[in-house]
Order: sequence, then C-alpha cells, then structure tokens
Amino acid sequence: MYQGMRPAFHSAAGHDAPADRESGAPSSADRYSTAADKARLARAFEQNAVFIWRSLRRLGVPRESADDATQQVFLVAARRMNEIVAGKERAFLFQSAMRVAMGVRREIVTARGRTDAHENALLEQADAALRPDDALDQSRTLRLLGQVLETMPIERRAVFVLYELEGVTVAEIASLLQIPMGTVASRLRCARDDFRAAIGRLERPKPMLGGDQ
Repeated sequence: MYQGMRPAFHSAAGHDAPADRESGAPSSADRYSTAADKARLARAFEQNAVFIWRSLRRLGVPRESADDATQQVFLVAARRMNEIVAGKERAFLFQSAMRVAMGVRREIVTARGRTDAHENALLEQADAALRPDDALDQSRTLRLLGQVLETMPIERRAVFVLYELEGVTVAEIASLLQIPMGTVASRLRCARDDFRAAIGRLERPKPMLGGDQ
C-alpha cells in the first residue's frame, strides 16, 4: 500500500524554500528549516501512514482509491509542515484525511450517482486464518458495519471509528479533531444512536410478498 509516495511528498516539502537575496541560494536558516520540516514529515509518515490509510478506508474511501488519498493527505502536510505545531502532526493528518475522504466520496457520488456500500465497507477482507464458516460470518459483519457507517454524517462517523474501532480515548479524539471533549462525547452518543437505529432497519424482517395478511 501507498508505494512510491515517499519521493513525491519529500520533494514537495522543500521546493519552495526562499532564496538568499544576494546569492540566490537558500539561506542557512531556510536550509535548516527545510531540513527540519523534512525530518518531521518523515517521522509523521513513519508513525501515521498506516493509521491514515486505515482511517480513510473507514471514512468511506474505496480500497482502490486509498493509496492515492493517503498520498494526498501527506502532500498537504508537506506543503504546510512549517505551519503545523510540533506534536500536532497526527491531528493535522487526521483532519486532512477527513477532508480528503469527503472529496473522494463526493467524486464517487458525482460519477455514479450513489455510493456502493460494499466498496465503502470500512474494513478489509475477513481474516484468512479463520475457518470458512467463521470467515463468512466475519465478512457479513464487516459488510453490515460498512453499510451502517454509510448512514452516518462524517463528523459522527470519525468519532465512532476512532473510539469503537481504533480504541482511541475521548481525550485523544478531542486532541485529534481539535474539539472539546464534550463535543466528542455528544457526537459519540449520537453515532451510537445512529448505529443502533441503522442496525435495526437492516435486520428488520422484510414483509413476504403474497403472504397471509
């Protein structure tokens, strides 16, 4: 996944360094800043690339678009690294991932007139180590979960997948999304209500046509 990304975002990180006014070359301070930004970007990538890829999938980005979307997130970070507060890289990346996911989903709806729940199923295929019957049950569960998440606004969906699937605490989510903890708790509560309601609709027995009245 996300192969070939590193050269692209590394070159983007330093191509706009200001030139020294007399020599036309980057000043020592600019060179230091660029090197520091590149180092921060490299660390951010190593620490967060898998998390961002997985988050994009769970925010509804189809598997075939996830690599490109992940690269887009890190290209944004590369261009703006000097604006990102040290220690807030993960928060910036996740917020960027939310925006990228919304853009990808809009493109899908524009192109197809709809989203496909099986493509947006948040997770990957069932565990290959499972027995066939268990793998089938897991696949159905993941497909159902993907369908349920499709019904949620992305703000609630983000909180839900971070808390319920990634195991991120409320305090950490508040830091990632740069919102108050009370807002996180409210969105999580609403997302759980959405989840229960959607599960109820999907599992409700369908009326049999031509059956007894």
